[in-house]
Amino acid sequence: MATRDFKIELDDVSFFQGMIGTLAGTLEEVVGLEDAASFVGVVGGKIGDDLASQYVAELQGQPPNAEVLGTILVDMKSRIGGTFRIETFDEDEIVLVNSRCPFAEQVKGRPSLCMMTTNVFGRIVATANGYAHVEIEEAIATGHPGCRVRVHLSPQENSNGYEFFP
Repeated sequence: MATRDFKIELDDVSFFQGMIGTLAGTLEEVVGLEDAASFVGVVGGKIGDDLASQYVAELQGQPPNAEVLGTILVDMKSRIGGTFRIETFDEDEIVLVNSRCPFAEQVKGRPSLCMMTTNVFGRIVATANGYAHVEIEEAIATGHPGCRVRVHLSPQENSNGYEFFP
């Protein structure tokens, strides 16, 4: 059988980005944003638990500080195509910024996908630190030019976001 070189834009990464983006968009349309975000959050939590166990094992029992935790989050996101970097950190929180989502253009208009970041960050930090509170302050998904994520390392009063415990 003869082979043919088709001139279409398709590779494994763009296919899976498209699939996830379409799935999130369909969920948001069918069940609503809140339920879609909950579903994505469950998936993110399971992935976050797996990643947390791997990163915590790499720490070899040493308690991580905010800088190490931020470095872990940056490493994880860079491995999947994000461009997160630590903007600031202190003993109480880490602020990360990003200009490229791993879901690429598929994230635009699909804020339920931000629950993947929320839950993965939350599970990793809570497992290593004993607690995490994650707030997505800006997101490409909601029309911002980049993402801004605040990860609190101790309980906060009167703040938005989600709490995580080991």
